[in-house]
Amino acid sequence: MKKYLITGGAGFIGRNVTTSLLKKGMVRVLDNEFRQQKFLFPKNNNLQFVKGDIRDLKTVLKATTDIDCIIHLAFINGTKYFYEKPDLVLSVGVRGMLNVLDAAKAKGVKELFVASSSEVYQTPPLIPTPEDVPFSIPDLKNPRFSYAGGKIISELLSYYIGKTFLKKMVIFRPHNVYGPNMGEEHVIPELITKILSQTGDKISLAIQGTGKDTRAFMYIDDFVSALSVLLKSGKNGEVYNIGTQEETSIIEIVQLLSSISRKNISLTQSPKPQGSVSRRCPDITRIVSLGFSSKNSLEDGLRETFIWYNTHRNTT
Repeated sequence: MKKYLITGGAGFIGRNVTTSLLKKGMVRVLDNEFRQQKFLFPKNNNLQFVKGDIRDLKTVLKATTDIDCIIHLAFINGTKYFYEKPDLVLSVGVRGMLNVLDAAKAKGVKELFVASSSEVYQTPPLIPTPEDVPFSIPDLKNPRFSYAGGKIISELLSYYIGKTFLKKMVIFRPHNVYGPNMGEEHVIPELITKILSQTGDKISLAIQGTGKDTRAFMYIDDFVSALSVLLKSGKNGEVYNIGTQEETSIIEIVQLLSSISRKNISLTQSPKPQGSVSRRCPDITRIVSLGFSSKNSLEDGLRETFIWYNTHRNTT
């Protein structure tokens, strides 16, 4: 039975990956429960939980004992934190990555899968964007780029240090993954919670900018499937985008949510945060070549997400 360590395994993506991998092996989760979201892992004799800080090497060494494969997800995500706590974002990102590498080497771990981000290329020169475009930090003094900086450093560390002792090291860049129980700090759950907080058939939503900005949204079940493909077939030393190539504007998201919620929604505009980008969509040719394909439409994924938030709105 293969033994996995998932750092940040109590986060949105981590919980779903953990649940999936429990069908295949033993899973140990390392998390400090920073998000403090209400979530109960399924009872399973093959699941272990270590509560601790990824920045503490002793904790990471303990969590890495007798592990075959590490999936490193631990990071501070959410635009709010990028702007308000860039020091924390970088501390967790860089110290965490170094500790994972040191622990993996000390404990003889052979496989490492590292979560990066589309933020590493910021405003991309090509759309759909392939994995080999240049890294970009447009403005040192904009705290937003603490997240991108941490991810860039993580990629460099995992590639140049990891390849010296790991049998397999793979970097993956998730693009706008969404789904039930992901908190309220990203655009889709934020819009849904705003809709659910208002009564009546006609409501108003404030959005950043004009709503014409586009992203390629990916339902969490498809992300888990994509990662499963990488765990099986990802090539050592390679970088993979995980996402879809279906560009969707925020206005289109609101229109779909209007239909799902059966509410007439009018929009009001507010300034966009400095450093936000107008378009982002990955080229997923590389991971598709390994056999991955999405199964969930945007409308179906939004409906499932809306139903979850509607059902749990008094408990989240």
